[in-house]
Amino acid sequence: MKVAGVQMDVAIADVNRNLAAMVERLRETTAAGARLTVFPECALSGYCYGSLDEARPFAQAIPGPATERMRAACAELGCYAVFGMLELDGPRIFNAAVLVGPTGVIGSYRKVHLPYLGIDMFTSFGDRPFAVHNAGELKVGMSICYDASFPEAARSLAILGADLIVLPTNWPPGSECTAACVINARAIENAVYYMAVNRVGTERGFDFIGRSRIADPGGVTLAESHGVAEEILYAEIDPAKSRRKHIIRVPGKHEIDRLADRRPEMYGLVVAPHSLKRPGRP
Repeated sequence: MKVAGVQMDVAIADVNRNLAAMVERLRETTAAGARLTVFPECALSGYCYGSLDEARPFAQAIPGPATERMRAACAELGCYAVFGMLELDGPRIFNAAVLVGPTGVIGSYRKVHLPYLGIDMFTSFGDRPFAVHNAGELKVGMSICYDASFPEAARSLAILGADLIVLPTNWPPGSECTAACVINARAIENAVYYMAVNRVGTERGFDFIGRSRIADPGGVTLAESHGVAEEILYAEIDPAKSRRKHIIRVPGKHEIDRLADRRPEMYGLVVAPHSLKRPGRP
């Protein structure tokens, strides 16, 4: 399957403009042969809000008006799309990503790891288990931005059978090493395709660094952006490659299986509850 990552600017508090831009880009990527197109974190709403009250008018339910508009576009074009948005669920707001196809919402994800930055200072922590969803024959897992800094998230999606992990993101300055190193590390350590799609532009004093990247299950970079301009990355995804966890380099002498070789009984410390608190967080 050919996939596309749309590195784009986003207008804060202008849902209609952002949605129209995404649909326009979806037409472009589909015309180029992509069956799955991924957009940045909070591509629908923008990110740098100062409070939940300010952000609330630009959050939507899933499914909702934006996912229905994207469903119509996917049905017309015969494709799938992942985009970031603020999800409204009663009084709570989540930083979310949603996978939409011709039939509607296929799956959604609520950001689990929240940095002290932008709207994430106020949103609720993701409260649903990690999950993998089908985009045609491709098994897709979703994470968002800061989640990439926690290897447990990608490992969980790999165990669940993800062929491709997508990471809509809003990387600001300070994230350059994440863009350069972490994406490839998550790919190779889980033997999956990993695709980070960042935004560009400036929002309320924050510049976003671009540097979107797609890595294959061997950790090799398939496509990347080196600048801060809007652009589209493309790559071919071969599910058979990500499903072949047992890698035989020299038969009987050098074989690797990054899932079978795990020792979960030794990892208790990683999942033990902790008492560290972030100021402003419960």
